[in-house]
Amino acid sequence: MQGNTVSTQVEAKILATNKLIRNTYMLLAMTLVFSAVTATLSVFLRLPPITYLLSLGGAIVLMWFVLPRTANSTSGIGVVFGITGLLGLGLGPLLSMYLSLANGPQIVATALGGTGVIFFALSGYALTTRRNFNFMGGFLATGFLVVLAASLVNIFLGIPAFSLAISATVVMLMSGFLLYETSQMVHGGQDNYVLATVGLYMTIFNLFVSLLHLLGFASND
Repeated sequence: MQGNTVSTQVEAKILATNKLIRNTYMLLAMTLVFSAVTATLSVFLRLPPITYLLSLGGAIVLMWFVLPRTANSTSGIGVVFGITGLLGLGLGPLLSMYLSLANGPQIVATALGGTGVIFFALSGYALTTRRNFNFMGGFLATGFLVVLAASLVNIFLGIPAFSLAISATVVMLMSGFLLYETSQMVHGGQDNYVLATVGLYMTIFNLFVSLLHLLGFASND
């Protein structure tokens, strides 16, 4: 009898994990498409560069103050679309800047393709191998804080080489976050698909922007 109970609990846990992963990736796919639409609209309207900072600020406010209160309700889905829509809108001026370069379309396409390859490769690896990467949490959080502090310092210093090093570090950190966040879903560290979606989206967003910077530098633009 006890063995049947344990087996039932294991099956229920597996079903819950599979449902979490399925819901997360479905919502992530929809938000990526939505942010692509808002980014395209931003490029078409030729919104000014300040749009990036304003949109980022709005998205941060939603993530910090609104999302925690709505993550366990259906309204949380609307907040997720608000966050990702704002971030997509903010990408418009950045994309316009790169697209105006001689080989800008190739840079954007390569950054987009590279982001997709990294995401599918690392997430797929974590899902198929079921390896536990939860141990990386502390290291990644510390690394993110260091990069954030370095970015703030470089606002005043304006050293191109330093900015390039920061972007390269962000790419490595975001790759680690992809493994960590996927592992969190698989091994019970995350059970809310709304929060999981936002975490993965932000990782993809930062990865794409950093790849844009690196590829632009590599192309002498």
